[in-house]
This record gives sequence, structure tokens and C-alpha cells, in this order.
Amino acid sequence: MLKEFRDFINRGNVVDLAVAVVLGGAFALVVNSFSTDILGGVVALIGGQPNLDSLSVTISDTTIFYGRFLTAVINFLIVAVALFLVMKAINRLPGFRRAEEVQAEATVTEVELLSEIRDLLQARG
Repeated sequence: MLKEFRDFINRGNVVDLAVAVVLGGAFALVVNSFSTDILGGVVALIGGQPNLDSLSVTISDTTIFYGRFLTAVINFLIVAVALFLVMKAINRLPGFRRAEEVQAEATVTEVELLSEIRDLLQARG
């Protein structure tokens, strides 16, 4: 039963789905805190404003809030880096194999098996 559970968890799509759902929700809080509490402070030191959302430019009675876009880009990059680091850590776990690795291994095994059958048939005559 433990082997079946490990095989189930080692499927690449199950792990990817778990990362997307669970970590997506959990990292939302971390990212919001990081961007607001830490990056906001850094922006305040550099630009004098603690929040990028208020950065804007007005051109002929139209306000363009480019600060909101910058905040979204920074949040995206933070999430991407965090997920990259988590996936690198998961890939280094002993016994973890991605679906692509399992399939590649199975393909090599099939080729080897077919080669052995061919050799046996040639030896028989």
C-alpha cells in the first residue's frame, strides 16, 4: 500500500497539481506580505513612496496607473522564483521521479527487451 501511494504521489501531474493549488493559496499570503511589507519599504527608501500602486501619470485628463502594473510584475516574479525553488527542492528528494523520467526509463527498457528478443531469435536460427 505504501508503494502504491508513493507511485501515486510520484506522478508528475499529481505533484504539479498539488503545487499549483496548495502552494498557490499559501504563497498568495506570503507574496502579499513580501510585496507590501518588504518591497514597499524598499520602494519607500528609493522613491519616497511606500506603495507602487499610487505611481501614475496623467496625459490629457487620462490617468495611467503604471505602478499597479509594476506591482503585478513584481508579484509574478516573486511567485515564479518561489515555485522554482520549491520544485528544485522536491526534485532533489530521494525516491522522487518525474513522469518524464519514468517514461524515458520505460522506453529504454522496452528497447532493451526488443533487442534481447531479436538476439534470441537470431541465435535460434
